[in-house]
Amino acid sequence: MKYLKQFGIILVLSFIGELLNHVLPLPVPSSIYGIILMFICLKTGLIPLEEVDETGRFLIEIMPLMFIPAAVGLLEAWNIIQSVWLQYLAVTAVSTVFVMAIAGRTTQYMIRRTSPQQSATELDHPEEEPAEGDCGYGIF
Repeated sequence: MKYLKQFGIILVLSFIGELLNHVLPLPVPSSIYGIILMFICLKTGLIPLEEVDETGRFLIEIMPLMFIPAAVGLLEAWNIIQSVWLQYLAVTAVSTVFVMAIAGRTTQYMIRRTSPQQSATELDHPEEEPAEGDCGYGIF
């Protein structure tokens, strides 16, 4: 019953995100509205983390399964994309590297911002290895 309640909370916020997508004239996907709503509810304490933690972890664990329908769709559309698959591959590679670089820089910025006692040199070149299970930055 606990998991149904947690899943219900996530579904309600997703549904509200769908409604916002239809009401607001912004080019924002409904899933982004749902994530923002979840973030706001968690940060304000409106929804305690314990109310959605276990189901959220489960959904993250099974996330790779959610990509199977997209892969099947690509296979079904092979006759359409066959002539431009190299361009798709190039765009995918470039955008993946771009997203990884931006995510890495953002993470470095956030670590530096939350750990002002450590200099940039210490973050880029730590002198000692962190203990097992410790990232070495003191924020996890």
